[in-house]
Order: sequence, then C-alpha cells, then structure tokens
Amino acid sequence: MKKNINMKAWLEEQKRAGAKKALPILSFPCVSLLNIPVSELISDSEKQAKGMKLVADAVKSAAAVSLMDLSVEAECFGATICVSDDEVPTVKGRLINDMDEAEALEVPAVGTARSGLYVDAIRRAAELITDRPIFAGTIGPFSLAARLLDVSEIMMDCYDDPDMVHCVLEKATEFLIAYSKAYKEAGANGIMMAEPVAGLLSPALEEEFSSPYVKKIVDAVQDDDFVICYHNCGDNVPLMVESILKTGAAAYHFGNAVDMKSMMEKMPSNVLVMGNVDPAGVLRMGTPELVKSETKRIMSDCCSYENFVISSGCDIPPMTPWENIKAFFEAVDEFYG
Repeated sequence: MKKNINMKAWLEEQKRAGAKKALPILSFPCVSLLNIPVSELISDSEKQAKGMKLVADAVKSAAAVSLMDLSVEAECFGATICVSDDEVPTVKGRLINDMDEAEALEVPAVGTARSGLYVDAIRRAAELITDRPIFAGTIGPFSLAARLLDVSEIMMDCYDDPDMVHCVLEKATEFLIAYSKAYKEAGANGIMMAEPVAGLLSPALEEEFSSPYVKKIVDAVQDDDFVICYHNCGDNVPLMVESILKTGAAAYHFGNAVDMKSMMEKMPSNVLVMGNVDPAGVLRMGTPELVKSETKRIMSDCCSYENFVISSGCDIPPMTPWENIKAFFEAVDEFYG
C-alpha cells in the first residue's frame, strides 16, 4: 500500500530542515547484509525488498532507494546482459544497428524480463518501509538508447543518423513512462532516474537528444505525490544546467565528476540538489577516515545552500564495506552535531 506522502511538501521539508538527513544512492550493499551474491539479489523481488528494509534499519537516510540496475530496461528490449556475483549487471553488445532495426524494435510490456520482478520488489518494500519515502530506480531515455545502440556508437549516430537515434528514443521513452507508472502504482513515492550517458554529450546534443525525452517522462508521471529526481554523473553537466532544468524534475543529483560547490552556484534555490561523495574511489575503496573527511569537505562547501543534501556521487557499489557506509553517516551527524 502506497504511503500517503505529499512529495512536493516533503521536498520543501528537506530544504527547511536544519540538520538534514543524507540521501545516498544506497541499495546494492545490502548483499552483505543478506549474505547473498548480486546475481541472486537481482533475481528475487522478496530479497530486494528485504535488503531495502535492512538498509533502512541500518542508516538514517532521508529516503529508501531501490536497486540502481541500469541493465533492466535494456534487457526488456532484448539486449544481452552480463551478470556477476559482486558487480552490478552490464549490457553487452549492440542491439540496434540501423534505421530498419530501429523501426522494427517493439516496445516491451512492463513485466517483460526482470521489470515485473523489480516492480514487485517496490510493492513489497512499501509494506516494510513505512517511515520514509521510497524511490525506485530507472534509467534515463538517452542512457537506455545508448545501451541499445552501444554507448560508444551512439555518440557518432547522433551526427550520422539522428533520425535513428530519435526513433529509438521515442520507444525508450514510451517504455519508461509505463515503467514509472507501474512503480507509482506499486507504492513508490518517486523515481531516481539515472541519465549518465547524456552527461558525455555536448550541451547542444544533450538539449536535442536527452532533456526533451526526460521532460516527457516527468510530464507524464510527476505530481504532488510522485516526483522525479534526475541523476547525471557526466563530465559535461556544468555546461548543460539550463537544459537539464527544462526537464522540470523536482530534484537533481550530480556525480563526483563535477565540483559540487560550483553546481550549487548554478542551481536555483527552489529545487533540491544532491551529491556527491565519490562512490568508488572513496566509499568503496577508501578508509573510514577518508570517507569522513571527504563527506565533511563537501558539506562544508555546500551546506550553506538551503537546498543541498549530502549524498553519494552515484550508486554505491555492492561490495562497499559497511564500516565506510557507517562512517559516511557518522560524518553527517558530526558535521551537524
């Protein structure tokens, strides 16, 4: 049963709070709490929900976030994925090679491949986690198209065959709208939408091939009770702020490739902005001392902005030590304490 939360009001509460709760993209490290491999987690909705609950019980986060598995949607379209026991699944190869194949591509129904399993995980998690909002994870439209056309190839396709790219984007967007609505119906209070490949584009290409499609999804599903948090961890994000804001997302999340303080200077004060402790180099591979120092450094730079919430720069890797995750939350308490 979906919790009755006015999410627009919740976002305002986060901004007004003096000592703000952190909101890292923290889900996959539940594998060590469950004592199971990643391959088992991504195949079992009950374990995903239980893992989300264990994480929620372990940390004082502002919201619970489901698995940021960016292979799910591409697999629904027919892409081949590579699964391992200790890493997030990845997409292998190129599914679409030309306009004929793009036009023949069928938009899958929600429930295809593992998408139904992930929606069911949210439905189960909404019954277990009742003290904070729940964000489901989805990929963004350009990043999904890039997994169907190949991440390196799509960069050239934007110049050489833009009509094919737009054709794939239209179908990706249609599926993502349906998928987001399914999450909404299942009990999610919002979506954490990852659009990282768009951050590799030039501002002009991002404005053509990403933001308009993100906006279609936002317009279709966002309301007072359900919000989109737009995530982008690409290097070129600072150059495309104006275009990104045109998506109308209710909140924004940026990766550690950019300077968070400079991003806060560019972002309007009426939207919540999150980031950006390095999830790999610091949270996964660093020491608890490094985690604390980096977390406090970013907070010192950014917490003067009322609309800033400390977070990881991206999805925290599955095998991240829990002593580092605890150090992150301890740093937040110490900073405000």
